[in-house]
Amino acid sequence: MYREHPPSAERTQLELFRSVPGDLAPRDAQDLMTWPFFSLAKSKRITPIDFRMGQTWISVEAVPEHGMATIWDADVLIWAASQIVEARDAGRPTSRLMATTPHEILTFVGRGTSVRDYDRLKAALDRLQSTTVATSIRQPHQRRRHRFSWINEWKERLDGAGRPRGLELIVPDWFYAGVLDRALVLTIDPAYFGLTGGLERWLYRIVRKHGGHQSGGWSFDLPHLHRKSGALSPFKRFAFELRAIVRRQPLPGYVLTLEHALGRERLSFAPIPVDPFDAAMRRVGIRLVDKS
Repeated sequence: MYREHPPSAERTQLELFRSVPGDLAPRDAQDLMTWPFFSLAKSKRITPIDFRMGQTWISVEAVPEHGMATIWDADVLIWAASQIVEARDAGRPTSRLMATTPHEILTFVGRGTSVRDYDRLKAALDRLQSTTVATSIRQPHQRRRHRFSWINEWKERLDGAGRPRGLELIVPDWFYAGVLDRALVLTIDPAYFGLTGGLERWLYRIVRKHGGHQSGGWSFDLPHLHRKSGALSPFKRFAFELRAIVRRQPLPGYVLTLEHALGRERLSFAPIPVDPFDAAMRRVGIRLVDKS
């Protein structure tokens, strides 16, 4: 017989925020888009991420049982950010303690709702909880070590017969504070959830963060991108996969090009000009099809 565990001290101090189902605009936290916080591989990663660039440092550690939280697991955080921002903008109270259903999360991020999908979601929640992060980002003193997990705790609520009633999870202060800051959140294209490769997902997020809607776009040299990705693959493999992405052009809303300057290869990206009529149709849910 299922018995609920007594509530934690943290849970008793937080108001419960109930998610609102619906077609919300996906929002992503800029800090998570910019820096290497997640594994880009579908295979289990145990090797830590140890990143240093100027005054910014990040350490991400995993446990052998679950492995490191992946960029696909981060979809749960995009769902959480989207819910919090939507409630904040509507004048409703928000909280780090969130109640929802697996179905809500899965449909929001474009996944299926089979038993296998539910099990994968629970595995993602386990990785998000067991992965620990320490970073100097948004810390007033660079030497201060702020350590947290992407989810402080989560639990599946069951009825007396053991059937699932929903989920409750607590997001950490560091993530919550960043989401509440209007300057630190960006809207992303829902088509992002359809990107299947870890590298192309990471690339979309960094392109969206740095390219924005600037007509001139942005560019990075490939060694810099390799370093910022936190990927375990050697640079040659990383560059090979990046060139393949440029050939496919899978990133929604952006066009990618490779350039050579001063003996270094650079990735340039710029937003694709949007037809005003097409944009209006998309806002009301009508997607135009090019039949040419």
